[in-house]
Amino acid sequence: MRIMTFNCNGIRAAARKGFFDWLAGCEVDVVCLQETKAQIDQLSDPIFHPAGFHCFYFDAIKKGYSGTAIYCRNEPDKIARGLGWKIADEEGRYIQADLGNLSIASLYLPSGSSSEERQQRKFAFMDDYMRHMKKQRKDDREYIICGDWNICHKQIDLKNWRPNQKNSGFLPEERQWLDVLYDKLGYVDAFREVNKEADQYSWWSNRGQARANNVGWRLDYQVISPTLREKVIDTEIYTEQNFSDHAPVTLEYNL
Repeated sequence: MRIMTFNCNGIRAAARKGFFDWLAGCEVDVVCLQETKAQIDQLSDPIFHPAGFHCFYFDAIKKGYSGTAIYCRNEPDKIARGLGWKIADEEGRYIQADLGNLSIASLYLPSGSSSEERQQRKFAFMDDYMRHMKKQRKDDREYIICGDWNICHKQIDLKNWRPNQKNSGFLPEERQWLDVLYDKLGYVDAFREVNKEADQYSWWSNRGQARANNVGWRLDYQVISPTLREKVIDTEIYTEQNFSDHAPVTLEYNL
């Protein structure tokens, strides 16, 4: 099973940049999208329902903002939208597809970079989501949570880690939150199971020549249940074309 996660920074903009033309040639089974920035009624064009996939969207109440989607080759047994609290549900930040005993989710964790108020909203979301992740560990399902987590975990995960230690996305509290997720709850960063190299980034600032010089951050993860650790085979960050300020990240699993 090949699963892709991609923050498209506007699904209509990504379409204009050729994302769906490229996707048509990809051998992927599930696509998880974040930051679709579109209402359902704006996505009636067949391009947003690519052939061969069952497509599901979860838009935000606010127009042109946030939103997630998931495309599945096989029809899911169930689709769940939202997490049960305001930011997640009103801003369309989580959609989950259940296929047998496996749940695959598309998550868009809030950014806190624009203001202290936004950072506090991010922390509140993280607190609620940690409680949700703890509950998941107690059920009998396996999870692959794909998305823009808006946090770099280790120094290896961003180019300029020293000056960013006081910036949202690499704050000590955010990194410790991931420590708890991985070390105490047992979840696994699937990418790092098969790729431990430096300079592996999935987001670049639009300022300067960040992308051209690969001065980036790895913000897009697939976080998996510990039972899936040995089933990760390979990973790829696709950077040959620019569909967004993020790059598609695909992982292959022996499922």
